[in-house]
Amino acid sequence: MDDEPMSAEESLHLIARQHRRTRRELGGGQARILAAWALAWIVGWGFTYVTTLPGVDVPGWVAGGIVVPLLFLGAVGYTTFTSIRSGRGIRGPSRTIGAMYGYGWAMSSIGLMVVDIRITQFQTLTPDQVSLLWTGTWLLLTGVMYLAGGMVWQDKLMYGLGAWMIVSAALSVLVGYPANFLVLTVCGGGGFLLGAIVYFVREKTGR
Repeated sequence: MDDEPMSAEESLHLIARQHRRTRRELGGGQARILAAWALAWIVGWGFTYVTTLPGVDVPGWVAGGIVVPLLFLGAVGYTTFTSIRSGRGIRGPSRTIGAMYGYGWAMSSIGLMVVDIRITQFQTLTPDQVSLLWTGTWLLLTGVMYLAGGMVWQDKLMYGLGAWMIVSAALSVLVGYPANFLVLTVCGGGGFLLGAIVYFVREKTGR
């Protein structure tokens, strides 16, 4: 009969389809957020790496003190705007989980910043080591948070992106300075870009 109740599997598929359609209609979605971060990482860290090359007269503080912070602030602002817009009309556990995940990003970022600043104050660290500390730990945090998000929302792509970022964090420390900036550009920014493309295809196909 047509009015027979749906099975648990059919209900989950229906909820997933409705969730994806709602995100597309609201103009949100992971594709746009990841694209914003891909731009920030590729341009910001790529420019930082260029400033370390021989013959380039651009001071390093221009990249680390101006270009990267501005790009990251722009990505944070766009992420916040898109997340709020996508979350309108969503109630219940989904909204609570999303809020808790967002707060988790904020708390872990503040905590890591305090830790890195304190370690940076030790006189035994060289500027190259400080660079490895900051880029490696922040890339590691990014990977862990995406790994957690993938587990919470059962999103294999998000989980895979987190795992890729963790591997990239280890690689950035192993290659040393200034090649760590190149790892952040290619592996970090490239990972975001690839994720954005895959999510974009998902949104268009409805899968």
